[in-house]
Amino acid sequence: MEIEADRERCVGSGQCALAAPEVFDQRADDGIVEVLDRRPSRSQWKAAREAEALCPAAAIAISDD
Repeated sequence: MEIEADRERCVGSGQCALAAPEVFDQRADDGIVEVLDRRPSRSQWKAAREAEALCPAAAIAISDD
């Protein structure tokens, strides 16, 4: 699994950071998504997929290796 986040699309809702806090965070100044772990461990895959599904701007893309 590899994660990409489109910061131009991100609206700063924070759903990703709530769903998968070990994988995503938000910038302090504007709330835009930060990917903490582009290749998370298998134990984080479910949370990362949930974050992708919850993103209202569809700013998160996950690809399988």
